[in-house]
Amino acid sequence: MLTIRREEPDDAEAIARVHVRSWQAGYAGIMPDEVLRRLNPAAWAQRRRDLGTADPEHPFTTLVSADEGAVTGFATFGPYRNDQDRADLDPAYGEILGMYVEPAHWGDGTGRALLAAARAGLAERGWTEYRLWVLADNVRARRFYERAGLSPDGLESTYPVPLSGGRDPVGLVELRYTARLGE
Repeated sequence: MLTIRREEPDDAEAIARVHVRSWQAGYAGIMPDEVLRRLNPAAWAQRRRDLGTADPEHPFTTLVSADEGAVTGFATFGPYRNDQDRADLDPAYGEILGMYVEPAHWGDGTGRALLAAARAGLAERGWTEYRLWVLADNVRARRFYERAGLSPDGLESTYPVPLSGGRDPVGLVELRYTARLGE
């Protein structure tokens, strides 16, 4: 049975595994293979711990989905980041910073449940509008968000993907999507 709950400190490794596997499956053909191959769940888990994402005082909230106790996805939300900068927050808007689901659970309702829970969390914190960024070439995610009532608002950004060997990063185009809460 699917449950949605707030992230706990012991979830770091499981969330990082889901994050890495969903990037590797969802961004295949979009992001350079060398980047996807070198993703390290242990390093991503440590980053979560270092950022204190499970701390109730953290400005961003992460919800996890679990099926029979196993983490199957997560969504992180909070105040909108101007220029996607966690140090420059705009309290006028909410944002879903990231939402990732274990590839084996794509299409089974996990993503819809996480999005609904994140929207409820945003509304509880008083926001009436929220935003999120999605890679332009991530057709699957764009379709998902559009079915959920979000739409691109015309703002684009470039996500720099670092490459090894001192090479210049690859820039991937991101689109900002927006929707009102409670509609």
